[in-house]
Amino acid sequence: MALGKIQNFKYLLFGNVFNSNLSETNGKQNRNYADICKNKESSKHGENLAVVLHGINDLKIEKRPIPKLKPNQVLLQMEVVGICGSDVHFFREGRIGPFVVEKPMIIGHEGSGTVVECGPAVKTLKSGDRVAIEPQISCRMCDYCKTGNYHLCQGLYFCAAPPDDGNLSRYYAHDSDFCFKLPDNLDFEHATLMEPLAVGVHACKRGGVTSGDSVLVLGSGPIGLVSILAARAYGASKIVVTDVDDFKLKKAHEVGVDCTCNIKGLNVDEALECIKSILPEHPRVTIDCCGLEDAVKVGMKATKSGGKLVLVGMGTDKMALPITECIFREVDLLGVFRYVNDYPTAIDMVSSGKIDPKPLITHHFKFEDSVKAFETAKNKTEDYIKIMIHPNPKWKPK
Repeated sequence: MALGKIQNFKYLLFGNVFNSNLSETNGKQNRNYADICKNKESSKHGENLAVVLHGINDLKIEKRPIPKLKPNQVLLQMEVVGICGSDVHFFREGRIGPFVVEKPMIIGHEGSGTVVECGPAVKTLKSGDRVAIEPQISCRMCDYCKTGNYHLCQGLYFCAAPPDDGNLSRYYAHDSDFCFKLPDNLDFEHATLMEPLAVGVHACKRGGVTSGDSVLVLGSGPIGLVSILAARAYGASKIVVTDVDDFKLKKAHEVGVDCTCNIKGLNVDEALECIKSILPEHPRVTIDCCGLEDAVKVGMKATKSGGKLVLVGMGTDKMALPITECIFREVDLLGVFRYVNDYPTAIDMVSSGKIDPKPLITHHFKFEDSVKAFETAKNKTEDYIKIMIHPNPKWKPK
């Protein structure tokens, strides 16, 4: 069977149970324009606009009220928001698996902003601080949260995972402890890239990537590329990536991969031979960033005995896999769900100069051109990796 086109939609980035209090807050944000005009808060910071998804191919820029802060929240002037493959999938299909857009939803979850107001309980941030936004909020009280696995919290709120609103708007409120102050040498574009980079960091942590490791990355879309960056920062000595798209493989070279392998039209065995020709030793860690059945098969067969296969991409629910490859050779299969406690690591990697994620950015759009930005991503009229939208009206193209 030929390997299909490798994609990097981050289906993994969506929770399955939502906090009712937070959903209620979002419901209040969905008031109509007449209500907005009555909202005295809107005059304090000016007009708030948001990019709202109503359904398949139905994206609009609308007025929304400026959020009212909870005690532990900060109000952010959004600066840069990236388009993720999952955003595009919602735009094109109206759903991802069980997550269905049933009512208007503000899109976007990769973001950075400037603090313009703080709730009375906020102690670590002040007005004017520049922050990277981790777009999930946990309950902080369940066993998962208390044991440090807050990304598995069953009461998790996640930006732009239906029914929760995202952050592609002029103003957005977020819990302060999920906002990370930027070092002076990082800009807002760096900060926005921390969201996908955190996925790559978490994947490498799950795989235990360390100095001297050989790493195989399946798929060189955005998540494959950040996994390459993270693996290099963790000390991997040899990194090989596969894909079916020459543009993406070229980007992989730009971010520092050692070798690439275009597996377009190859079956599993042929792909394995291609990998073996450039990586004679089996990789100790393989990171699958596409989720296709044949790609997972390649990962199971290619990974060194006693090694780890990290599953980042999500494809179909059911696959026919050669499971004995993992049983007889003790290859560990490890799932990845978003990230947890990984933003500080990602920020440090970039701030210290170990890696530079900026080559991932290929396009910039003004906020008023957000629909055009999504059309560009959906229709793939141009080669792209990361599209950045700039909500701050003061932003000017360089």
